[in-house]
Amino acid sequence: MQRIQDMLGYERLTQLLPTTKLDGRVITAILCGFGAGILLRKWLFRRQLQKKIAKAQEQRERLLEQMKAAVHRFKQKHPDIRAESILSLSLLELSEKLQEGTFSPENVLYTYMEQALKVNEELNCLTDFIPDCEEQLRELQKRKEKGLLYGIPVSLKEHYDYKNHVSSCGLVSFLGIPAKDDSVIVKVLKSQGAIPFVKTNVPQTMLSYDSSNVIFGKTLHPQNPKKSPGGSSSGEGALIAGGGSILGLGSDVGGSIRIPSSFCGICGLKPTASRLSFLGTPVPLPGMDTVTASLGPMARDVDSLALCMRALLCEELFHLDPSLPPLSFNDEVYASSKPLRIGYYESDGFSQPTPSMKRAIQQTKQLLEKTGHELIPFSVPRTEHMVYELFLGGIFADGIETLHDLLKNEMIDPCMRYLFRLSYFPAFVKRLLSFLLKPMFPRLAKFLDKTCGIG
Repeated sequence: MQRIQDMLGYERLTQLLPTTKLDGRVITAILCGFGAGILLRKWLFRRQLQKKIAKAQEQRERLLEQMKAAVHRFKQKHPDIRAESILSLSLLELSEKLQEGTFSPENVLYTYMEQALKVNEELNCLTDFIPDCEEQLRELQKRKEKGLLYGIPVSLKEHYDYKNHVSSCGLVSFLGIPAKDDSVIVKVLKSQGAIPFVKTNVPQTMLSYDSSNVIFGKTLHPQNPKKSPGGSSSGEGALIAGGGSILGLGSDVGGSIRIPSSFCGICGLKPTASRLSFLGTPVPLPGMDTVTASLGPMARDVDSLALCMRALLCEELFHLDPSLPPLSFNDEVYASSKPLRIGYYESDGFSQPTPSMKRAIQQTKQLLEKTGHELIPFSVPRTEHMVYELFLGGIFADGIETLHDLLKNEMIDPCMRYLFRLSYFPAFVKRLLSFLLKPMFPRLAKFLDKTCGIG
């Protein structure tokens, strides 16, 4: 035994260790101090976030007051302007009157600014006013050539970069970083004579079908404030449906244009990926290449979407972003009255449609058949594989690690709380839960399995 103690350096070790027992009160004090330090650190961090949020809210209020003042000055100079004569027109009708000079861009811009402010008071859909729109208006009136969107006020989803304005994506960590330049789409809009004038609200991270974030709060539905307008192009859907914008630009990965358009009763288009440039349009989760997002227009009717796409798909766009296929809008196909063979389905075999959805499909089918088109029913193949393996598998390929790293330094909005909590679970725990839940809740089990990531 003595030899073993000598080999282990027993005597030297005992000299290093304390010879007296620690008092329980000392241990308690150390642990309490350690805990208090952690709580203090959390409190200081939360206070820092709250200061950034308060600053962003003050900035928004200041800009909206500036917007109100601009409208007031205009109305004092032009008291006879009839807003209804402008707001009641479709985009095509308004564009025609602007092109022929019946209406001035000035009258149209300030009319929509006033209406946007009214809608925002009820729905909380604006995050930013773009004062540069007044300077752009003056420059526009000096132009010799009118673009396809000459004099049209345009609203932008919050994450479209506009020089010297913040694109937060509903995240506190993105605040205080103004864009150094306009996004490519904003540049093209300006070149076509459009006037971007406001930016609109999004849910935190934009990975939600809800409409709230901790910075600007919740956007409400234009017909029922107890309901959501959908997301993530929440503010666009609410503002356009409320009459505060005649044309807006949104973005869509898994329904972010289509869902708020449907919920709010307007029209939206998700073009093929890479049809419109994403340059200058930040996203919170970069590198998501297997599930790609698209930018697209939102408006009151289909003809408005077509006009917007016709204007955007121009040489200026293809010059600014050479990675895009240089394909202009095909007017021949759009204007053709040739009967089409159109496939349709009432259920994708994965989620059951509500009775109203089925009724909408049937009514659309009947209307199309009356105009001479042939409607062919079909079954969507392998929907479950697409949802779990391709869509969720692509979004959560990293096991939600990027999202976790993004949100761990944020105040979490209720719309993201469930996903953030899930990101804390180790992969083996999620796989165990998936195995246990599979007999009773197979879809939830598959969802948990996909959040483990690849490998």
